[in-house]
Amino acid sequence: MRSSSLLVLFALFSGPFTYSLAEGLPLLVQDSFEEGLSHWHTSDPTDGPVTWEIISSNESSVEKMMLRSNGGSKYEPPYRSPWNLALLKLPVVSDFELSVRVLNTNYDAGGHRDLCIFWGYQDPGHFYYVHLGAVPDPHSCQIFIVNGADRKAITQKESTGTPWDRDWHDVKVTHNTESGSMNVFFDDMIEPVMTATDKKFSWGRVGLGTFDDNGNFDDFKLRGIAIEPVPAGARLPPRSSPIE
Repeated sequence: MRSSSLLVLFALFSGPFTYSLAEGLPLLVQDSFEEGLSHWHTSDPTDGPVTWEIISSNESSVEKMMLRSNGGSKYEPPYRSPWNLALLKLPVVSDFELSVRVLNTNYDAGGHRDLCIFWGYQDPGHFYYVHLGAVPDPHSCQIFIVNGADRKAITQKESTGTPWDRDWHDVKVTHNTESGSMNVFFDDMIEPVMTATDKKFSWGRVGLGTFDDNGNFDDFKLRGIAIEPVPAGARLPPRSSPIE
């Protein structure tokens, strides 16, 4: 087992934020999923199948826990957008840097083979996400906004496609709310594969997921500026019973 599985530390951070100084942002959350899903809210309705779980795997003869989406959630978002989500309950953040290891396990999914990262999540109808699709098109391998309507691509620098295989990959997402700049990195943590600029959502939750595939997540880290108290308008996806 790894010696430290979960670190949750909310801290206030003052001063200008630039991506060259992203490492200077305070570490808010570090989760290797050894302690389960208690810090995450999944989109699975309480009266539907459980599609998110913590699984174990032996890598280099060391047991490791990880978060898995099996896909197939019965959640129905109000607008066309991914329906397999696991959102970090706290903190809500403004500027941030999120990093995570990802493994898509739907090996025969084709051009829309994907995993997704969410941020600026204010409620089920207002958020950003990146769709790490295998082949780019208007609905794949783009940065999207959901703003009271079906998802809309806002990508400026577009990717040539996500090189999914059967191995783990490193993903990083950064967001500067003052400039609206968003950057998505895949394996190369210096040069972004996708960029966008938008100032609609200056705060929100972050999360992991997929549109309709399956895959694993591990070694999640969130650096950023925590918003306290949580804004009154912040809402998680609804369930058939009250949200815990």
